[in-house]
This record gives sequence, structure tokens and C-alpha cells, in this order.
Amino acid sequence: MRQRVAQQPESGLVAALNSDGEGVVREGKTAFVAGALPGERISFQRMAQHKGYDEARLLEVLAASPERVVPQCKHFGVCGGCALQHLDHEAQLRTKEQALRDALQRVGHATPQEWLSPLRGPVWGYRRRARLGARYVTAKGRSLVGFRERTSSFVADIDHCEVLVPRVGAMIPALSQLVTELSIRTRMPQIEVAAADNQLALVMRTLLPLTAADRERLVAFEQAHGVRIYLQAGSPNKLETLDGADEPLWYELPEFDLRLTFRPSDFVQVNGEMNRLLISRVVQLLALDGQSRVLDLFCGLGNFTLPLARRAAHVVGIEGEEGLVQRARENALANHLGNVAFHAANLAGEEAAAECLRLAAQHGAYSHVLLDPPRTGARDVLPTVAQLAPRRVVYVSCHPGSLARDLDILVHEHGFVLRSAGIVDMFPHTNHVESIAVLDAPGSPS
Repeated sequence: MRQRVAQQPESGLVAALNSDGEGVVREGKTAFVAGALPGERISFQRMAQHKGYDEARLLEVLAASPERVVPQCKHFGVCGGCALQHLDHEAQLRTKEQALRDALQRVGHATPQEWLSPLRGPVWGYRRRARLGARYVTAKGRSLVGFRERTSSFVADIDHCEVLVPRVGAMIPALSQLVTELSIRTRMPQIEVAAADNQLALVMRTLLPLTAADRERLVAFEQAHGVRIYLQAGSPNKLETLDGADEPLWYELPEFDLRLTFRPSDFVQVNGEMNRLLISRVVQLLALDGQSRVLDLFCGLGNFTLPLARRAAHVVGIEGEEGLVQRARENALANHLGNVAFHAANLAGEEAAAECLRLAAQHGAYSHVLLDPPRTGARDVLPTVAQLAPRRVVYVSCHPGSLARDLDILVHEHGFVLRSAGIVDMFPHTNHVESIAVLDAPGSPS
């Protein structure tokens, strides 16, 4: 239960960062203070009460951390797209690695035999996928386009973004003007960005039909900015282009001589360059040979599956979303890969393990398993992994808590050996922690 208050200013020492990147003050009742860093003495004001903690706002940094830096974006602190721009990037990596270490120790009750060095990539201009809010503000006489504010559901009033791919980051004012000029300016709540290697797609959510004049404005915007606009009036998967044509989006993985096509609404990794680096590390850590047989669970549109098929004898991908499975099959065919198969199956719930095992068993035994689940983790298919008895498992995770829980099960219930773990810098300046872990079969030599 959240109760708003406005108490007298007080000072305190910041002990740590919480999972949202807020400073934690433990003097008296715990307070979470956005913008504060560990080791700093600050002045703050409690603004909202919860049962176990208070929300507070930073008034002044009385003694700054040596790791504090000036945020590169002038909108930092208001815009909720980033949480850690005020923290030196090297310190961000150390903070995220410590979050992973703490989760593995506290939840997973396991320590890897080796800590992998952080996998690094671009720090700015890396986001090729984003959902931007759009809101017409009568008092301002214009529409705002951007991420939500850090402390509310309102769209932040920004004129650029440092973490979006540069073309999109610089396009914010033009998008704002475009929405403002439309007849449905109050009924277009979202613009989704999908920056492929071949084109930039903008998916505009529309809650009312467009007029002929609206369509003319959108066509002119497409031509002026070299983008492709999609309209989403109903289901997220039902997209319409302005001219009815639908040129596929694609990205390339040069190391594996692959081109993967996708729809603007499909899941692809937010950070394109880091995705390429992560695929390379996964392939390296799996240590495949020409006889390897791999099961890729939560395979999506084949982002890992197809590169693995370039290095292994056979690969099977299983994914819960039918549309992604269809795209994966099309990508395998387009890249002339005949040693890969895909299946659609629900990988969460009581029946997940049995259905997953049934589909996987159609293709024989497996020497390796790759897990790349959503934030909720892979708990429901872990019995399948144990039954298949692969000699190596690589787990790619976007949430340290669910990763640690699943490693606890694999290590302490099924006897796997946790060889290594480390972070992946997929989301610089945010509180999100991407990580990777390597496990070997029970009883394998150190």
C-alpha cells in the first residue's frame, strides 16, 4: 500500500543500489532515493510510504561518490529510459556483476568455478528496438514522443535520446510534430521502433481510423526521413503499411554468413552489436564439434539456432510463439540450412516439460542444450533438460533472480556443475542485467 507523504528533509549515507538503480539509505526506515549512489552522503525527502520502505527524492549530494559522472543526456532524471547515466560505465558493470554474484549466492546457493569477463559492446546509440509513448498535451499545444517519465506514466518531454540508434534518437522532434499534425493526435498512444540493417520501421498504434490527409502526411514523412511506417489498429501482429507492400526487415550475422528476416512486431535483441557478440560467445562456450546435437529452448526466430546449425551436426529449436517459429523455418530455408528443425510448444506451465520432451525426442539424443528464456525463467522445462542429460548447458538470462532460481534446481536437484557465469552489457545505463551461465553434466571432471 503506497501512501503519499512529504516529510522534513534529512541526511543519510547511501549503502547500495537496489534492483531499480536507486540509492538505498538504511538509517531509520529504509529509503530508496533515485539519483543517489553508494558511498554518498545525501540530503533527501521521503515522499511516499510503503510497508517496508519509503520512496524519497534526492535534494542534494553532500559528499559525492568518485564514480559519479555528469549524465550525457540532459533529460536524465526525468525520462525513465535510463537509470544509471550518473554512474561511471565501468562502475555500472561492477554493480551489475555484483548483482549477479549476490543472486547466485543468495538464491542459487552456487558459485561458478570461473567468472567470465563482462561482454562489452556499444555504450551509446545501441537501442534498435523500443516502444515510445505518444501523448498530445493540450497545455503545450503539441504531442510528446518518448519514454515514460521516471516517476509517472506521463510521456517525458524530450527532444533527443542518447541510447536509441542515432537516426531515431535525433528524430524525436520530427515524430512529435508529425503526431501533432494528425487528426487522431489524441488517439495514437504508441510508436514502436524496429531498426533493421536494411530499413527503419515505425509501428504506429492507432485507435481511430486515419483520414486521407493523415495518410498523406505519413507518406510524406516516410519519404522525407527514409523510414517505413506500419499501422497497428488491432492485434499487435496485424500490421498494415501505407502502400500495402511489406518488404521484410532483416539483420545479418556476418560471422556465420546468415541473414535473418523478422516482422516489426517480432522480438529481437534490443542491442544489435551486442547480439552478434553474444552469439559468438555462446557458440564458443558450448564448445561444439561436427557431431554435436543441440536443443535450443525459447529459440525465437532462430537468432541462436541458425548460427549453431553452422557449427553442429543438428539443431532443434522450440519456441512458444507460432509466428516466430514460422519465421525461424523461413530463415533456415533462406539460408540453406537443412540440419535444423523447429517446433512450437508452450514452454511454461504444468504440461511444458512433457510436451517439450516429446518434441525433442523426435530428433534423438542431445549433447548440448541452450536456454534463452524470458524474465520468468525456464523452471518448467528444467526436468526435460535433466532427462535429456546433455554434457553441457548454456543459459542466457535477462533476470538474475530467475537465473539463480533455475541454477539452484539444475545444480542441487539434478547434479549439474556450474562452470562459469558472467554479465553481458546488453543494456548500458539501465538497471537491466543480462547474464550467461555454463553448466556441465553431473560428475564431469573439473
